[in-house]
Amino acid sequence: MNGRKLEGPAIDFAGLSPLLALLGGAVVVLMVGLLRGRAAREHGVPALSFATLAASLGLTIWQLDSSEELVAGALAIDGLGTVLNILFVSAGMATVLLSWRALAPRESAHGEFHALLLTSIAGMVVLAWSTNLVTVFLGLELLSIPLYVLCATEMRRATSLESGLKYLIVGSLGSAVFLYGLALIYGATGSTDFAGIAEANSAVGLSSDPLMLTGIALSVVGLGFKASVAPFHQWTPDVYEGAPTPVTAFMAVATKAAAFGIFLRLFDVALIDSATAWAPALAALATVTIIAGNVGALGQSSLKRMLAYSSVAQAGYMLAGVVVTSGLGVRATVFYLAVYLVMNLAAFAVIIARERETSLGDDLAAVEGIGATRPVLAWPMTIAMLSLAGIPATGGFIGKFFLIDATVDGGYAWLGFVIVIGSMISLAYYLRVIAAIWMRDAPAVAQSTPVPAGPRPALAGGSPEGDAGPGSVALGAESPPAQAGAVVYGGEPGGGKAHWEVALVAVLCAALTVAAGVVPQPLFDLVQRCGDAFTNLV
Repeated sequence: MNGRKLEGPAIDFAGLSPLLALLGGAVVVLMVGLLRGRAAREHGVPALSFATLAASLGLTIWQLDSSEELVAGALAIDGLGTVLNILFVSAGMATVLLSWRALAPRESAHGEFHALLLTSIAGMVVLAWSTNLVTVFLGLELLSIPLYVLCATEMRRATSLESGLKYLIVGSLGSAVFLYGLALIYGATGSTDFAGIAEANSAVGLSSDPLMLTGIALSVVGLGFKASVAPFHQWTPDVYEGAPTPVTAFMAVATKAAAFGIFLRLFDVALIDSATAWAPALAALATVTIIAGNVGALGQSSLKRMLAYSSVAQAGYMLAGVVVTSGLGVRATVFYLAVYLVMNLAAFAVIIARERETSLGDDLAAVEGIGATRPVLAWPMTIAMLSLAGIPATGGFIGKFFLIDATVDGGYAWLGFVIVIGSMISLAYYLRVIAAIWMRDAPAVAQSTPVPAGPRPALAGGSPEGDAGPGSVALGAESPPAQAGAVVYGGEPGGGKAHWEVALVAVLCAALTVAAGVVPQPLFDLVQRCGDAFTNLV
């Protein structure tokens, strides 16, 4: 070997620390989940998961203004990566609270559930930090595979298993298409680094090259599946409805943030010189997505399906920020992702609370009349719906205004008009939820059997329910008669208890939604850092 030493790439462990904290925490959580003690599994594991996410958040904030390459340029920590990591970790912390005493971790084992959650967040971080086609695909798979399992963690409920299977099939198809697209881009440019792709594209002029255009088209399709962009959104309502609601909440906000993070990096950095070819096509996709999502939500009685179609429409709004290929568009997209996270988590937290209080599940009837009986839930849901609709004094209004400003500034004023039209259509179903909360009486109910302290009766399917303990908040004490297939808490359908941590997530996220609408400057200052990664944009 002539005395030569094989040298690996220089690794900045300080820069990688938020990612390493997540991966290390996932291993620790998995090991603790194997302990026999019930308290260790049901309370220790979620506490360790929350602590892991808090550590990753602290390490991210520590490097908030860093800008450097990691692992030989395969990853980069910069303004976009750190802001998105804050969103991922925040979504994960909310999900840990929402799933703390939920059914899914008990049926799938607490250690495995939380380890998969942390691993998926680690995949999102890899994806958001990627500056190389290879790490993009690795991050995408590390993100997706745990989610396939998490969707099916309520193993005794057929719709949960169906959700996991559908997401596995559609997600695998989307990943394969995306991989083919990346391979063709590599074939056309001869480079896997984003900077190399941009340089080859600029030097040779590949904007009309069939190989390059086919690669871009397949990449759009693959990312369209992940971001729920029409017409690649058909899986979204079924998967969102069937998955455990805490998992649905996590998918709705964190997965979309990761998908749009790599949308911004790939198209506004590596493929920026081909924008004349792909930008009009993405603008058309954004229009179709906005219309399809809003129209699809109009006839839904399931709140989770309604929010699934709403997420499709929201993806169309955010896609407009990618289309304009400007620093303003990047900042508008990330701002809207942050606002979208808190307003959706507020809505899903209320749905989870009503699932635990009643046997109506996620049906619209579950929130009827709660304005009079459950104001601690009624106000967060009302604020979330108003913000999603883009009503002034909420973060959703500022976010949409920001996106419209970006489209007008980028020469796509007509797309800003489409955003306005879509928001007008959305009022029909968002206001229907508000009307159900404040203008209808609660459905006739039968008094539920009080839930005794101590170990709970068996769940449907035989697994014991944990003790709600003194931390339970009696937000409701009534439950309608049991429905077929209803989720059972405490031996009774919707055993009449909603835990304090669920109400906390709802109230806190609603407060942040209002704060982003009334005092948006701190969030503006945060997303301003996202322009650091896009030196070629105005």
